[in-house]
Amino acid sequence: MKRNIALWTLFAVLLFLLGGCMGPDRSNRLVVIDAGHGGHDCGAQCGGRQEKDLVLQIVKKLQKEFRSEGYRVYMTRGSDRFLKLGERTRIADKKDADVFISIHANAIADKSRFEQIEGVETYFLQKTRDARSQRIAQRENAAVLSGTDDLSRNVIVDSVLAGPKVVESHKLAIDVQNNIMKRLRSRYPDAKNGGAKPAPFYVLVGASRPSILVEVGYITNSKERKRLFDPDYQERIAEGIVEGVNHYLDNRQKELEI
Repeated sequence: MKRNIALWTLFAVLLFLLGGCMGPDRSNRLVVIDAGHGGHDCGAQCGGRQEKDLVLQIVKKLQKEFRSEGYRVYMTRGSDRFLKLGERTRIADKKDADVFISIHANAIADKSRFEQIEGVETYFLQKTRDARSQRIAQRENAAVLSGTDDLSRNVIVDSVLAGPKVVESHKLAIDVQNNIMKRLRSRYPDAKNGGAKPAPFYVLVGASRPSILVEVGYITNSKERKRLFDPDYQERIAEGIVEGVNHYLDNRQKELEI
């Protein structure tokens, strides 16, 4: 009898330890990841490289990383094709995703400053007075909002700014940005942290869930462009994003349980 109790105790301890090693069950979590641009819309271009190709490479690594953590994952595009603005966020809502993440690469127009401007930035939907954030948003919005007047654009953004998802998106942006930088700086200590910021990115407007846009770096900066197309650098970005989402969702679960 004592021997059986001892065996059951050992079995219970092993199950507990195994459960701790395996981590939380994330099989009920769905993440929709969006590779910006695509098809006729190449996005930013410099040095013979195109944004649409870069972000698709990163999103494919991101998909594998999320799946390795147990998540269900859906990609808005897995090939070189263009999706309209509404299609991207509509997918996230239709699939009832826990979070929506759009991946982009940054650029500047002033060639004299190509080598001065670099860094990773994570954005959540919000109006801002910061001129630089506004310029970045305008560049990314151009392909999907051509022909839309300023009044219509403001109405679109205003319609979602009062919702609770803005607050949650801000928290998600901070967690993702912090973890990307942690991963990158473990090998690239000079990687620049552009921070988590608000900006009126219209690709985030239609998603009724925590949503962020990650600008993984400046394709116009030669040093950063070379790194961005390096598989190891891409992998570190993907790992950082997943760790950030883990942290955000775990904290959110704790808040709901209180």
